[in-house]
Amino acid sequence: MQNYFELFDLETSFFIDDNQLKSSYRKEISRFHPDNYVTKSESEKIQALQNTSLLNSAYTSLKSPLNRASYLLKLEGLDPFDERDTAMNQDFLISQIGLREELEELEEDRDSIGLEDFMERIDLHIEKNTESIYKAFELKSDLMDIRMNVRELKFYDQLYKEANKLMDELL
Repeated sequence: MQNYFELFDLETSFFIDDNQLKSSYRKEISRFHPDNYVTKSESEKIQALQNTSLLNSAYTSLKSPLNRASYLLKLEGLDPFDERDTAMNQDFLISQIGLREELEELEEDRDSIGLEDFMERIDLHIEKNTESIYKAFELKSDLMDIRMNVRELKFYDQLYKEANKLMDELL
């Protein structure tokens, strides 16, 4: 597996400079712009397209804390979203069910004000969970603990996106 951090001359770490990532991405992606390959052979054009695809995948994997943490775990041989591993904290699962039910009620009631409050609470969960992941990487915590935080963050992230989509429909 190609190390995405190396593509952008970054240290393999959860703690990266977002501006440096963005700058390195732009520099690398510009090297493979189609205008640079107008007079090149078909195989060179295909290679440039493949490089662009790789760079886009790498950038997507590193730009958000959720994706970056997931990628770092995968580099360690641990897939945080392995479908065969369904173990989760029971309290988290119960709260997850409650939040999903609450979102369904808000949708049924078409309650945009309640939905706005719900989204603010979910955003706080996202911030708290992201901070937990930052601290866990900083303290070099057990990878299984980080994996649990990543899985929870993904749930909150998806729930927020669903709520945001509902808000768009209500407005």
